[in-house]
Amino acid sequence: MQRRDFIRFAGAAAAAHIVPAAVRTQVLKKRPLIAVLSGVTREDNQPLKGFMGGLRELGYLEGQNIDVVYRFANGRLDRLPTLAGELIQLKPDVIVAFVTPAAVAVKKLTQTIPIVCPLLANPVEFGLIASMSRPGGNVTGLMFRIDDLAGKQLELAAQLVPGLVRTGLIVNVADSAVIIDRREAESAGSRLGITLIAAEVRAPDDLDTAFQVLSSEHVQAVVVLVDAMLFQERERVATLAATARLPTVYGFRDHVDAGGLISYGVNLPENFRHTATYVAKILKGAMPGDLPVEFPNKLELVINLKAARAIGINIPAAVLARADEVIE
Repeated sequence: MQRRDFIRFAGAAAAAHIVPAAVRTQVLKKRPLIAVLSGVTREDNQPLKGFMGGLRELGYLEGQNIDVVYRFANGRLDRLPTLAGELIQLKPDVIVAFVTPAAVAVKKLTQTIPIVCPLLANPVEFGLIASMSRPGGNVTGLMFRIDDLAGKQLELAAQLVPGLVRTGLIVNVADSAVIIDRREAESAGSRLGITLIAAEVRAPDDLDTAFQVLSSEHVQAVVVLVDAMLFQERERVATLAATARLPTVYGFRDHVDAGGLISYGVNLPENFRHTATYVAKILKGAMPGDLPVEFPNKLELVINLKAARAIGINIPAAVLARADEVIE
């Protein structure tokens, strides 16, 4: 071998020896990757702000010691499987599926990547977990409802409208997670002697017709079952309810902030802020199957008096006294 060739060979061998070490160092310093799959848009996404705020409180800063990738379904739940597949291809350390249908979509594609859901509904029934205390598998998170929450919302409607006998129910039948809520509402209707008129929707274009149907059925109030698409369209739903002059009960205060009348349910930002603690534990090595699913420790009642005045309804003093917040 010529001396010049030998030097070239030795240099290449040395480089081959050094590069793997550099690569190993780079891998060791690689920031954890968190994937977010949301059922709504990024704009005015208060749940997302709550989650990112929770991460910051725990010392996790995007672009500094963690990286975050996002996918938004914009209220179209049929897009979730495709978006879930895109995120899995990125091999994240954990996926935060903002709603139960998103968790179901991700779970169908991976049994290994940890999944945290801030709004779990019927997780055992959907095969996401084995039990609340020992989820097993790769899914954990927080429940967003308690038993008979939809029934309590119907009871609230009855307190708003004396002599209530006919109530509308806005149901997105494209969302399988509402099955239990609908069942509970129907059971409460039977118990209270209230006839429920279901207006089924699948897309935003169905909302106008849904309220027209309810008006023609002469319902006296409406309960909107929790769903990502209806959350996405909360301003439109509030406008339709006000135009029809129908007292309407919602599951999240965001609907009230958007002009709706009254809500009773979990505090969304708080649920999402607490989700960050699950993610932090997983990034530190905890297995999602060992992290118990938690229940909401507080439900909030929020009332919009401006919306009440607009449709000519007086909120009973007893209901006002129980409110966590009254928007004037």
